[in-house]
Amino acid sequence: MSGFVDQNNRLQDELESIREQLNNELGKSWQEWEIPRLEDNHWSEKAKKLHGSWWKKRIARQREIDASIAAKADFEYLYDKPYEDNKKVRVAGPFTVESLSPHRALTVGIDDELIDPTDQKEEFDDEQDFVQIILENLKTAGVQQANKQDKIDFISLSPWPGDLVCAEGKYIDETETEKRAAIFIGPEFGTVSRPDLVQSAREAADAGFDVLIACAFNYDAHSTEFEKLGRVPVLKARMNADLHMADDLKNTGKGNLFVIFGEPDIDVLEAEDDKIQVKINGVDVFHPNTGEVRSDGAEGIACWFIDTDYNEESFFVRQAYFLGANDPYKSLKTTLKAEINQEAWDTLNSDISRPFDKPKNGRIAVKVINHLGDEVMKVYRV
Repeated sequence: MSGFVDQNNRLQDELESIREQLNNELGKSWQEWEIPRLEDNHWSEKAKKLHGSWWKKRIARQREIDASIAAKADFEYLYDKPYEDNKKVRVAGPFTVESLSPHRALTVGIDDELIDPTDQKEEFDDEQDFVQIILENLKTAGVQQANKQDKIDFISLSPWPGDLVCAEGKYIDETETEKRAAIFIGPEFGTVSRPDLVQSAREAADAGFDVLIACAFNYDAHSTEFEKLGRVPVLKARMNADLHMADDLKNTGKGNLFVIFGEPDIDVLEAEDDKIQVKINGVDVFHPNTGEVRSDGAEGIACWFIDTDYNEESFFVRQAYFLGANDPYKSLKTTLKAEINQEAWDTLNSDISRPFDKPKNGRIAVKVINHLGDEVMKVYRV
């Protein structure tokens, strides 16, 4: 260690000597951290030689320091190192679900500056690649309704020269009639808002499409209230997160990559002490083959959550209920290898919430997840 210290002191003395000579030659008073990395063409040959010698010794000293740290200092890899504990079973814990609504995602440049979408060029290779990948998977997989028996299979899917509508899809409905669907694809990273849907629906209506199918990874809370513009129904298909790795995804058409999951059908009930309860009846789903809106019933819901005082920024799970299927109570007992308090379970396995105070913000939010893992949220004024 003493040898390293002596060598480091010697290099430091040499650097100080060269720095003083360089300052005298150029008439400067540079400190060590102020010496420029590149030489100036107007400098004398002596100044250039001193500058090059200083940086050479400066780099050599830094390498000596780095080598000493790597050889002597303790280090630790900064990643999680979990270990298995087979004696414990993790069921769930306190959690909150953050939402991107109502904020919009902005593009960040190479120097961390925000990029105005209106200033972007019309064509981006990466964006075109993303849209092309989504269209290829959409043509193969089709659009799955929450009910597995109902599915939109396209007989053709071709590009469309629109501002927001990027493709035209044709499919056959139950009456053997050919229908035209306008395809709108949301951002690869971000949330589709209600104004996006309104603008794309207007474009679809002007072009004479029968229906608008929006495909996005996330929708903001207010977009769930927009279901139709004039005669054009708006179907909101949620894209599977697997499409983020579409380059490595086998395009077999068997996965639920695009699922139309309707809005929750709920009733707000009056309770004692000026409180309210929420009863969930099911999920309303639009069926494009018949043009009808049907409710799948509570049996199509795996779990549902309530934010009893929604602030329009984040969804906080204040009440959670698990309806499940195929006797979830038995499955839970098997997983935990223990008996469960039946009364406690009955409070969680319910389609009616516990009474709660009326929201101070005047809004509640209900989030529903089906057995396929697809989720939808809707905001209600109370």
